[in-house]
Amino acid sequence: MSLSFRPAEVGDVAAIVALVESAYRGESSRAGWTTEADILDGQRTDPQGVLEVVQDRQSVLLLAFSFGGTLTACCHLERHDDYAYFGMFAVQPTLQGGGVGKAVLAEAERLAVKRWGISEMHMTVISVREELIAWYERRGYRRTGRMSPFPYGDERFGLPKRDDLEFELLVKALT
Repeated sequence: MSLSFRPAEVGDVAAIVALVESAYRGESSRAGWTTEADILDGQRTDPQGVLEVVQDRQSVLLLAFSFGGTLTACCHLERHDDYAYFGMFAVQPTLQGGGVGKAVLAEAERLAVKRWGISEMHMTVISVREELIAWYERRGYRRTGRMSPFPYGDERFGLPKRDDLEFELLVKALT
């Protein structure tokens, strides 16, 4: 699938929230393989949180559009001193497994190097998401074993269905 990319703008916030929610929460997310519906209820993001990312000068919320201008995927890149943080990655559920995510991840890595001269990408993934972690490993990310707690009690991140959630840091050298 041919994709075009551009940074998000304030007017894109509602569409981004809808895309992220559809990819991770509720029944619509089950059309893809990245659903978190079995481990989390509630929201994945909200308009205020997305707006803050769009307006952050140290961040880029990258949008991917398919032929015809349909918002197909997004991801957030946040600049740090010597690495970029990759997050808010979502692909329309019915297009998951067809190479869209791989293309978006590659573009995000390219953009981080070009825009900021970054040599490393970091991300955190819920550690029980073994299939997703394996997907990132096939793209050169390595598990670090460094864990951080899931924000239990903060409904902005969802309503956990289990009590063993934590995030693992994954890292990839880009240069």
